[in-house]
Amino acid sequence: MSDRGNRMLLAVAFATAAALAVGVMGYTFWRGHQGDKAAEARSVAAPALAGPKVGGPFQLVDQDGRKVTEADLRGKPTLMFFGFTFCPEVCPTTLTELTGWLKALGPDADRLNVVFVSVDPERDTPAQLKTYLSNFDPRIRGLTGTPEQVAQAAKAYRVYYRKVPVEGGEYTMDHSSMIYLFDKDGGFIEPIGYGEAGDRAMAKVRKLLQTP
Repeated sequence: MSDRGNRMLLAVAFATAAALAVGVMGYTFWRGHQGDKAAEARSVAAPALAGPKVGGPFQLVDQDGRKVTEADLRGKPTLMFFGFTFCPEVCPTTLTELTGWLKALGPDADRLNVVFVSVDPERDTPAQLKTYLSNFDPRIRGLTGTPEQVAQAAKAYRVYYRKVPVEGGEYTMDHSSMIYLFDKDGGFIEPIGYGEAGDRAMAKVRKLLQTP
């Protein structure tokens, strides 16, 4: 092969190697950038659940009109979910999942408090809660109160909720969709996210039951 041909082959080989090097460097940078973005997303997605305290004093009433405070939940681990009875999807789905988990736990389910707190006190009276919860496991206890009492409970448990107007002069509620897990002393353990895989959720509940 002529010198000119050799020079051309070397040039092609050099260009190919350079392109591969750039590709590897670019991929490495992209992976690192994605890792940084993932870490940032995790820090944003995990609010200050690991920082400021989750949980605290509240004064509400259950579906039978009985007064309930945070002290009444002591002695058993607690699963707590905030929602409202006119919720079109998240709340009935979550309560159906909770019903299934309680059934799967068998007798161990009696060792838990399972609480559904309304963020819509204007419509969710005790009677409304009682009717609504009759569709789910009877061990799920509904809580409501005055707007001020509900606001106090939501603040203590770091729950977001907001009234959203809809057509016809009605409204719906935008709200946090996590299930909060607490030990028997009221200490926050961890959340179960909406739509979390059933086996992972059940593992968290079983782990909660083993918490001293």
